[in-house]
Amino acid sequence: MVREQLDYRDLLFQLTRRDLALRYTQTVMGFGWAVFMPLVNTIIFSVVFTKVAPLDVGLPYPVFAYCGLLIWNLFASAVTFSLTSLSSNTNLVAKVYFPREIFPFSAVVVSFVDFLVGSLLLVALMLYYRIAITPAVLFLPVVLIVCLFFTTAISLILAMGNLFYRDVKYIFQVLITFWMFATGVLYPVDAIKGVFGQIIRLNPMTPIVDAFRQVLLYGRLPDFQSFGIAAAISVALFCLAWVMFHRAEFRFAESV
Repeated sequence: MVREQLDYRDLLFQLTRRDLALRYTQTVMGFGWAVFMPLVNTIIFSVVFTKVAPLDVGLPYPVFAYCGLLIWNLFASAVTFSLTSLSSNTNLVAKVYFPREIFPFSAVVVSFVDFLVGSLLLVALMLYYRIAITPAVLFLPVVLIVCLFFTTAISLILAMGNLFYRDVKYIFQVLITFWMFATGVLYPVDAIKGVFGQIIRLNPMTPIVDAFRQVLLYGRLPDFQSFGIAAAISVALFCLAWVMFHRAEFRFAESV
């Protein structure tokens, strides 16, 4: 399977290039949309959690919220576009042979490009609020790799599921909203107690989002127990999802 990806890497590049062009064609802001959406959400939630229901997060709330929304949007955007990546390319799926996982892989890469663009504003916010970079930032690539493993795993599962059962798309639209609030995107995880707090901690995205903030904003390494469990789940789920996807490929043409 890995060898096939290497053999078809040019196709992955072309699909990623095409998807980037299609996403921002005939738009005035272009890649600015990658910054605009998390910025708008940051402003909205900053008003709520600084004026209406103040939260103490140990640093300026706008940079706290934007940091969480940035890494969350990488996950949510990649999964959302992967969901319909097979069903919206029926001609290619049914008539031409190539590893079909290239479609969700391409959606993840496109969302990662958006993430990199959005990171420019995060850097600007950190400079504005005088948040210093510490040696803990060296752990950042590990956090991003784990996030990409988990994101790609969910993308493969949902892309395959939506091809066989179109209800998956509608269920996911509801689920993704609840999933965001069940992740420590907009509030510190330690502030949530009880059963709901336990549910949030069982969510693999929670340690990933928290680790992203810890190494960038708080200048310390994440909790290795919770992050290690999330990393193990992400890698195992990715391997399982890829094998399932690969074995189900021969049925894709019948379902388009």
